[in-house]
Amino acid sequence: MSIPQDPKPAKLFMSVIADSAGNIAQVLSRLTKHYGILDFVSALLAFDYTDYYYAEMGQPLVRRFASFEGLIPQEGLAQIKVQTNLLETEQSAGGNRRVNIDPGYLLAERLVLASGKNYAHRIYLSSGIYADLTMVYRDRDYRPLAWTYPDYAEPKVRTWLRALRQKYLLQLREEK
Repeated sequence: MSIPQDPKPAKLFMSVIADSAGNIAQVLSRLTKHYGILDFVSALLAFDYTDYYYAEMGQPLVRRFASFEGLIPQEGLAQIKVQTNLLETEQSAGGNRRVNIDPGYLLAERLVLASGKNYAHRIYLSSGIYADLTMVYRDRDYRPLAWTYPDYAEPKVRTWLRALRQKYLLQLREEK
């Protein structure tokens, strides 16, 4: 018999895609009001892995990853995605989004993204939001799975994720 245990808190991070670095900075500033101090912001990356957002947001698009100092309860991911969807709507113009915000969390053993879309590998959380198991940590790295978005599998992104994992592990030790 397994004995239920409380899950460890998670490291919240966001991917923000927009048509300019200025729009990303504005969104990150707004996010800090909800989730606290940023403790990591990636370099600006070209977002050219897909043209999925071009019709709505234009092109070229850029992206930043960011994480927050405080840890979150894992069960809070669905509500965070609902809140980021509202922020996307607030930032829209003419019925089109100007930003795409993808929240997720990192644990020592996995990386999970929030999604409003169902799929075979996604587990329903609540409020129309699913947990997408995006990568697992094995052999000292976050390993892509068959459905992992190619941009998350990039070496540079995985290097940042490993650094965030180290930060997360230190935070867990400090909480004890």
